[in-house]
Amino acid sequence: MRIRMREMAEDGNVLAGAITGRKLLARMVEITGKEPDQPELVFLDFGGVEVATASFLRESVLAFRDGVRGRRSNLYPVIANANEIVVDELKVLVAARGDVLMLCSLDATGAPHEPRLLGELDPKQRVTFDLVQKLTETDAAQLMREYGEREKTNFQTVWNNRLNVLAGLGLVMELSVGRAKRYRTLFAEG
Repeated sequence: MRIRMREMAEDGNVLAGAITGRKLLARMVEITGKEPDQPELVFLDFGGVEVATASFLRESVLAFRDGVRGRRSNLYPVIANANEIVVDELKVLVAARGDVLMLCSLDATGAPHEPRLLGELDPKQRVTFDLVQKLTETDAAQLMREYGEREKTNFQTVWNNRLNVLAGLGLVMELSVGRAKRYRTLFAEG
């Protein structure tokens, strides 16, 4: 799913203010109201947006991500095609909150490229994130078996907690397989 931020806002290429952000949030919630059966990326496409203020981004983008991930939705918001000015405003927000967002570029066909994190994960979460990227799909038991000794944690619960935090941030997809949970990189095929 792709939400074109420029088309959603009244002023188009300038997205400013908390009130405008809340109005846009309501529209984003309306557009994504039907919960998908399977995990789905929601690209918040900033293509053509020249400026987005921190107050706008806090009340729209971060509130949307926090809302859908807080309820463990199958929606995974990703910031797409944000220019340096927008990314700088997002950096200020994520640094102040100790937060992390996923960014990417979308090509003309809508395919994602150049995925990257904005913000800093703690070192153990970063290791876990990198392992999910390397393996494409995994679970806590596999990480414990294959990397427990090296990472000095042989407890499946520790790995599960790290994976759960990453899914809560929307940085990896959580897949239910019966009662078990598996985790997959956002940009994996399938």
